[in-house]
Amino acid sequence: MAPPDPPARPPAAESAPDEAFLVARARQGDLSAFEEVVRRHQRRVYGVALRIVRSHDVADDVTQETFVRAWRALDRFDLGRPFGPWVRRIAANLAVNHVRSPRAREEGLPDGHGEVKAASPGPLDAVLDEEARQILDRAVAALPTEQRAVFVLRAVEEMSYEEIARALSISPGTVMSRLFRARQRLVRAVAPYLGDAARQRRGGTR
Repeated sequence: MAPPDPPARPPAAESAPDEAFLVARARQGDLSAFEEVVRRHQRRVYGVALRIVRSHDVADDVTQETFVRAWRALDRFDLGRPFGPWVRRIAANLAVNHVRSPRAREEGLPDGHGEVKAASPGPLDAVLDEEARQILDRAVAALPTEQRAVFVLRAVEEMSYEEIARALSISPGTVMSRLFRARQRLVRAVAPYLGDAARQRRGGTR
């Protein structure tokens, strides 16, 4: 007797559409394709805006405006490049422009927004405890707008100097200068805590 036929394999799950395909469809006016692109990038775009403007309501507005502008500029987007860095550069530029605006200077920062936490843990989380992260959050919030924007895009979004320069319409040299000054400020802000923590650790190991 011939052996029974092996059971048929279940059909493979349909893979998610390629992003370049979705963007190409969106360029042709396919709104549902663009909505899927927005869904994939909305959280990262919001995170960029929030770390710069330090206000949830304003970050929501910046995120919405970012995708409106991206939709209008799709015909100029290079389909050979990734969409994420491009749309986050739009968000960063809008966020910086908001913080520079007279309205933002009049309103100031709401209470508590100096302690907005990052959406995901970064490299410092492995060595700093909750108190130190709060100190770092406050130090980042206290940076001048231009320095904070450069620091966020470099340290959190891991953009290159050239990408940051294009996003903020400044030169790579200015990016490096602002990043250097931002890091100096942050080191001075966090150094007292790190010194106390180190002494406590040494004392605890004796």
